[in-house]
Amino acid sequence: MLISPRKLRELGIVGMNQRNGEYIMPCNPRRLFPLVDDKLATKRLAEAAGIAVPQLYGVIRTERQVRELGAMLKGREDFVIKPAHGSGGAGIVVVTDRRPGGFRRSNGRIVTREALEHHVSNILSGMHSLGGAPDQALIEQRVRFAPVFEKLTYGGVPDIRSIVFRGVPVMAMVRLPTQQSDGKANLHQGAVGAGIALASGRTLSGVWRERLVHHHPDTGMEIAGLAIPGWDRLMVLAARCQELVGLDYLGVDVVLDAERGPLVLELNARPGLSIQLANRKGLAHRLDRIKALAAIPDQAEERAALAMRLFADGAEECETTAVWRGWWRRSA
Repeated sequence: MLISPRKLRELGIVGMNQRNGEYIMPCNPRRLFPLVDDKLATKRLAEAAGIAVPQLYGVIRTERQVRELGAMLKGREDFVIKPAHGSGGAGIVVVTDRRPGGFRRSNGRIVTREALEHHVSNILSGMHSLGGAPDQALIEQRVRFAPVFEKLTYGGVPDIRSIVFRGVPVMAMVRLPTQQSDGKANLHQGAVGAGIALASGRTLSGVWRERLVHHHPDTGMEIAGLAIPGWDRLMVLAARCQELVGLDYLGVDVVLDAERGPLVLELNARPGLSIQLANRKGLAHRLDRIKALAAIPDQAEERAALAMRLFADGAEECETTAVWRGWWRRSA
């Protein structure tokens, strides 16, 4: 289905050029990008501000340190290895337990310690980093997702992505791993994206591979109507992250750990636009409403409450799936 530029504007759909020109460039000073592009720097900032993040077990910065991986993993049954400057889930290895002769990954495959060391070397070379620059490997806690998601994920941890503009959350979705996404929560890799009603914290129906879906493709569980536990707290957490890095157009990724509660996984200075597809709503109208405000509250709690009032359930109309599918194909 071909969609005219006029129709896209009416729907309030933000495209890549508009996102870059009207929001990222004027709202996000380039000098602040390293605070979010470097996951180690983000983690340090969050910890200093009292924001919970996955526990860091160690950092490998040089090839010489790769041989220390075994010592870092001693006594650890499960863990995650990730590049400090990765994006889109590239280079992340999740180990769920130890098996004779190796480690079992979240996809069920067994890998040896030598294979993990080789993977770390690839991270250091920049194979998985933004721009291919030399990188560091982070070894950190594996998140054990909250039971509420038990029947809505396959082989991975769901995360909640929020777009925050001028410190006010404007849109959110939960990303649900599938067998096709290999347990990862990235929509372009095959995860399900389900919009979230900001006022209630309940999920809407999902989108998977350009199709509207009402049930998880692997588990068969109904997607809509799930109440995200502690939603008010999550909204405040997303609003606080703007203060953390000073970026006025920001993507905030949070996971719900079964024992520790909400953990900030990472922040993004260039968040993708698929959140519009998951919510079947355009971002532009919401961003315009924030732009039009004469003043923004200083306190994160007040900004979160403001978002829940401005974008209450039913305040905006959903468009047909066919229109959104057409936009998705056009923007891909």
